[in-house]
Amino acid sequence: MKEQNYIKLEFPSRSCNEAFARAAAAAFAAQLDPSMEELGDIRTAVSEAVTNAIVHAYPDTIGRISMRLRILEGQTLEISVRDWGCGIENVEQARKPLYTTGGHERSGMGFTIMESFMDKLRVRSAPGRGTTVVMRRAICPRIGLK
Repeated sequence: MKEQNYIKLEFPSRSCNEAFARAAAAAFAAQLDPSMEELGDIRTAVSEAVTNAIVHAYPDTIGRISMRLRILEGQTLEISVRDWGCGIENVEQARKPLYTTGGHERSGMGFTIMESFMDKLRVRSAPGRGTTVVMRRAICPRIGLK
């Protein structure tokens, strides 16, 4: 798919930056004129991806997180969240609902939530080298509003 626009952000894995990432993604997506429901879905998926990186990739340290957003042809938003943390040993297991490495206070629903709010979800990871989550969502054109 041909890229029409993009942004790339990098920030430390501090919990306060989750809200920033969510707001930045929503602001960038606004150029596609999404509905409020679509914007909410985008915010939620970004929140889950960035929170996963903060909590799981860097459990005992502050690391870096990169978020890249692209607008592709066909009104499609692509969001990539990358970390260079501890990585995921078994991605298939990590994607199962209720699986978590974050302790009893974590629900283990991050990937499930991302998958339910986006059209596509791809997770690549290597132990000791980090994780990249790529999500895509087609934004429905709102006919008659332009």
